[in-house]
Amino acid sequence: MDNDNTGVRVGRGRGDRDWTQGSIPRNLWSLSWPMVITNSFMMLGPTIDMIWVGKLGSASVAGVGVSGMAVQMVGGAMMGLAMGMRAVVSRYIGAGDTRGAVHAARQGFSISASFAVIMALIGMFLAEKILMLFGLEPDVVSEGAAYMRILFIGMIAMSFRTIAEGIMQASGDTISPMKVTIGFRIFHIALCPFLVFGLWIFPKMGVSGAAVTNVASQSIGTILCLWFLFSGRTRLKLDLKDFRIDFGMIRRIVRIGLPAMMSGLQRNLSQFLVMYLVAPFGTAAVASHTINQRVEMIMMMPAMAFGMASGVLMGQNLGAEKPERAEKSAWFAIGMVEVWVIIASLILLLWAENIVSIFNTEPAVVETASTFLRIAAAGYFILGFQAVTTNSLSGAGDNIPSMVTHIFSVWLVSMPLAFFLPKWIPELGVYGVRWGMVAGVVLPAVILTIYFRTGRWKKRKV
Repeated sequence: MDNDNTGVRVGRGRGDRDWTQGSIPRNLWSLSWPMVITNSFMMLGPTIDMIWVGKLGSASVAGVGVSGMAVQMVGGAMMGLAMGMRAVVSRYIGAGDTRGAVHAARQGFSISASFAVIMALIGMFLAEKILMLFGLEPDVVSEGAAYMRILFIGMIAMSFRTIAEGIMQASGDTISPMKVTIGFRIFHIALCPFLVFGLWIFPKMGVSGAAVTNVASQSIGTILCLWFLFSGRTRLKLDLKDFRIDFGMIRRIVRIGLPAMMSGLQRNLSQFLVMYLVAPFGTAAVASHTINQRVEMIMMMPAMAFGMASGVLMGQNLGAEKPERAEKSAWFAIGMVEVWVIIASLILLLWAENIVSIFNTEPAVVETASTFLRIAAAGYFILGFQAVTTNSLSGAGDNIPSMVTHIFSVWLVSMPLAFFLPKWIPELGVYGVRWGMVAGVVLPAVILTIYFRTGRWKKRKV
């Protein structure tokens, strides 16, 4: 397949399809299923890590779990900035201005490099201090700090891969990121036990081995993504022709992405607070909350995939001046996600203990984590509305309503309930914290769905 001088592949393959034409459900499915596989493999890496680390004991599980939340918070911030870039790139693609899309994509890498340096410095010098804020036991702090420091230092790989993957997906190519993710995650899964347990010729590194494996595999993923982008093996071919740092474009991307970044930061910051509230109930409770988060990631994969696909269609259809088609894309996506989350929630309700036992078999952990999952299922039933509306509004470049809604629901509803319920109803114990978190899922789903129906996002300029 050849490339034209605009940077977009010429031909009739799937990657060159006009996503503003044809069947909306088929377009959603075509964009989403590779994202489901991509997200599944992305979550499979940390999940496999947790399974192997679980063999080292509950202190290791708790340490990796708390540190993992810090990494998620940073990843959420990076994803927020990437959403700004995705919104701009998808609008340019929809409008047929591919050189503008290339220029915006390159500025995304400039933002990513600055972000990664800051995160690496934080990881090097503040890992122990961050974990000590939770009043965790010394062995948990020791295990978690080693894991956190390595991942933060390796943040350049994660941030560049996030931007590169976002560029390909925003252009309408979700197959290439899927191929890359399958490749580097298989490497991750294969290498992890060797470094954790010191098998064959490899040193025994414990939780640090899981972190090193993660950084090494993400680096391979970054290299592969850049190869796809600059060699023209994806829809939008990047080059360095006339490249310059464009602070105007950077401000534009940051302006759109900053609300999404703030939403991601505060959402993950609330997870830190939840861990702070859970920690006094003991290491088993911390380990149970960690396992619950891993299962929640799996639950979110299809929801996020269809939400992200809806965001791509939203941006490209708005760029092509087809707002009604953009809106229909979101509603179809909500329906598809709801089918998934209802089935998955029923599975959690029926087989929670079996699922938890995959990660840890200590009786106290199995009992607590199983109850956590069943409580969480109450909020999962309407997860599709939150996941899709958030991503669809982001694709439209209208992130402020999502930011305000999430801040309100987390800090004025969910966190106060998580703090006070165990005090108001002592017999709930740590489960009161979990019930408080359910409110943080239900409320934004309702508010954002109402806002989406107003259609104000159709007038948003990016």
